[in-house]
Amino acid sequence: MFKTARLRFAAMLCGLLLTTACSAAGPDAAQFTDGNQYVTLSAPYQRDSSSGKVEVVEVFSYACIHCAEFSTYVDDLRKSLPKGVELKLVPAAFNDSWMPFARAYYAAKKLGILEQTHDELFKAKFKEQYPINSMDEIADFYAHHGANREQFLKIANSPEVDAQIKKDFALIQGWGVDGTPTIVVDGKYRSANIKNFPELVELTKWLVRKELGAKQ
Repeated sequence: MFKTARLRFAAMLCGLLLTTACSAAGPDAAQFTDGNQYVTLSAPYQRDSSSGKVEVVEVFSYACIHCAEFSTYVDDLRKSLPKGVELKLVPAAFNDSWMPFARAYYAAKKLGILEQTHDELFKAKFKEQYPINSMDEIADFYAHHGANREQFLKIANSPEVDAQIKKDFALIQGWGVDGTPTIVVDGKYRSANIKNFPELVELTKWLVRKELGAKQ
């Protein structure tokens, strides 16, 4: 069963809507069609960076159990992407309860501890069932993993992070993302009606090959 956390955009911090899509079918690249498994976004295409590489972005949240389930697939996907392709993460702050997790992502990134804490936060929250929801609880988690708690909170609540979250939200809206996890390739293609995580991985690889071919 593949579940996706979904959002209907009405304002900057709007309500969360959950939907479910179930299937026993595996991935089949021959059946990837525009308007079904993915959608082609309207030009001008909005990228997260100007690196020149083909950009694969996962829109996610540490508050999303489906993102936690997908995280191991993301690790494998990152390793399998060809040269000239980069995988990035953009945290979604869909509502008040998700906002601290977006702040935590950028604080951890700034402190240089993102790589070693990313999967660990998912594990602590969803597998070990630790109460990690508020900014203070999140700060406790990072302090346990070596961060200076006061420094972490200072960065997480800084104007710099405020601006980044605002930028992310505009980008997510422009892509039409209404759920997590969602994959966006080069700001041009967005995953849509996906049945399971293996299919999402295969779709991503297929879209990457499509985009690489278009650039040749």
